[in-house]
Amino acid sequence: MQEKLRNLIQTLKRKTRNFIQTLRNPTNLIKIIPIFSFSISLLILYFIYPKSYEATWKGRTYYLFFLWLIFLELILNWEKIQVKIQKLKSIRFISLLILVLMPVAYVFIANFAGLNMAIVEVSPKHYYPGADPYYWARLMPLSVEYLVFALLFALMILAAYGKGSLSIFSLPLSFIVIIGSIYMMDNIYPFGEFAPFQVIVPTTTALAAKFLNFMGYQTRIAGEVYGTPRLIVWNEKGIASYGIAWPCSGVDSLLLYSVVTILFLNNSFITRKRSVIYFLIGAMVTYLINISRIATIFIIAINHGTYSPEVQRFHDYYGPLYSITWIVFYPLFILMVHFLWSKLKRKSSKDSA
Repeated sequence: MQEKLRNLIQTLKRKTRNFIQTLRNPTNLIKIIPIFSFSISLLILYFIYPKSYEATWKGRTYYLFFLWLIFLELILNWEKIQVKIQKLKSIRFISLLILVLMPVAYVFIANFAGLNMAIVEVSPKHYYPGADPYYWARLMPLSVEYLVFALLFALMILAAYGKGSLSIFSLPLSFIVIIGSIYMMDNIYPFGEFAPFQVIVPTTTALAAKFLNFMGYQTRIAGEVYGTPRLIVWNEKGIASYGIAWPCSGVDSLLLYSVVTILFLNNSFITRKRSVIYFLIGAMVTYLINISRIATIFIIAINHGTYSPEVQRFHDYYGPLYSITWIVFYPLFILMVHFLWSKLKRKSSKDSA
């Protein structure tokens, strides 16, 4: 086990060096075309909507993780990835060239040719008391953008490397599909209307209340707000009250965790029994992080006000980063645990001998 882990670390270092060196070969530049294409598109979007990169929930911060995952897969699988393009005048190369230009073309068509406005007009409107019926419709173009980019990424992989390489890039592809799908689901069924995802919310709300009680706050779950459990929290400094829907309870992070961790464990040297243990432990931690995220929002609201900028900033940006940081670094934590365990086991064997 220790020998396999040592070989994995050495292989990663070697592949990183090879990755940098082989970029001097013009043919190998085709391998980084997806990163090049989407980097330009995302840079244009940054200049158009800079504040969208200051939000993880219904924002574009997740695109940065998407690019990172593509880069990571390129480094780890550089030798496995075989470019299928033999001639620059081939149909495959022309198709790839068109696909490379498509993300940039979509950005301009969507934002300057009226496509986003058309998406808003055909999107469902929700007429809740006191709510803007166009609020979720205006968020729909971002959901469509995520899914369009996912489709274009998959087509680029097929054109450049062939069908067999889809499995290599399954992690970044699954990542962006899940984000776009979750955003779209919330736009179509806001306020927790999507019952399958809302199932865990009452339990999560109750556990968040218990956690806040442990910290010295008073809590009460009082009825519903637009069909979502309403949690009231107070102490001597103030009071805060919010309805909790499935996005707030961290269903998105649980889905992301499941995909990232399962794909990692399936491609690792870890036995199936230990993989199940690692997955269950990580899922529990992910769920606890979601509970702490809910509790933190109430604490900030009590100290700064229910509708304060601090609450909005945490809800839209820092809160989701709790989960995504854990999800990204958990595989590294697993490798570290295996390394230490193998080292202790080796030392114990030597001492017994």
